[in-house]
Amino acid sequence: MSAATGPSRGGTKLTGVPESSRAKVRFRGSAAVAAAAAALAVGAAVAGCAKFDSALGQQWATVSFKPDTTISTMLQVRTACSHIPNVRAEKLPKRQNEITMNGAVTYRTDNASDANLAQLQQCLQRQHSVAGIDFEDSGSEGG
Repeated sequence: MSAATGPSRGGTKLTGVPESSRAKVRFRGSAAVAAAAAALAVGAAVAGCAKFDSALGQQWATVSFKPDTTISTMLQVRTACSHIPNVRAEKLPKRQNEITMNGAVTYRTDNASDANLAQLQQCLQRQHSVAGIDFEDSGSEGG
């Protein structure tokens, strides 16, 4: 057997490095990579679950208006019904015209109780320009 070959494996032996040390280095490297991969996987799973749970809790009410309702009237309706607890008017588009304002009067109702939703519905129904209200949640999207 030569100095360049291992005892029975036929592989190359590093001069001056015992075979037991090489195995430990290889194991430590593999363990570090495995630990890092596991940590990344756990971190990604936790972040993914948090985003998923957050998305599931989203609820909103979108107001539709009768044809020819002016932007000014839409804004008045939005303001008139913004006082209800646990109901928050969403931001409006920067450019406000008939196209961008169509469906833009939306209220977030994530934490609203049934009573809060009933108050919102009553307030919106008192507005003569409102054609309807669409209550939705993240579970009803796309279905």
